[in-house]
Amino acid sequence: MTHVQTMLDTYPKDLGNVDKAKLIECIRACFECAQTCTACADACLSEDMVADLTKCIRTNLDCADICVTTGNTLSRHTGYDANVTRVVLEACRTVCKACADECERHASMHDHCRVCAEACRRCEQACAELLGSLG
Repeated sequence: MTHVQTMLDTYPKDLGNVDKAKLIECIRACFECAQTCTACADACLSEDMVADLTKCIRTNLDCADICVTTGNTLSRHTGYDANVTRVVLEACRTVCKACADECERHASMHDHCRVCAEACRRCEQACAELLGSLG
């Protein structure tokens, strides 16, 4: 059992009709993606050809910020607003796709970009699945 699941299990109110497994997976994917994107941006800064990775670095940092925001938003349930949740999930899915696409352009030369693209695709999918379950 993870801390994400434990915290949801100990929440004192009813979570409503949310698919708890999808919510847990999405929160975990968001925070993992944020860390991976931050590390990838840092690794890009250490590459000799850093100027060629400017867009990748920017996209990584944008993705990390949005993923942290999404993970935090999904972790709060008091005063839940489904419209806000949908918009945040759509933004996260969009930025994860953009970041994965950009990292895949560099993946054959930089393993950190390959790993980052994988994390972004996982988060993109987790956001899509949670969105689909919201109705």
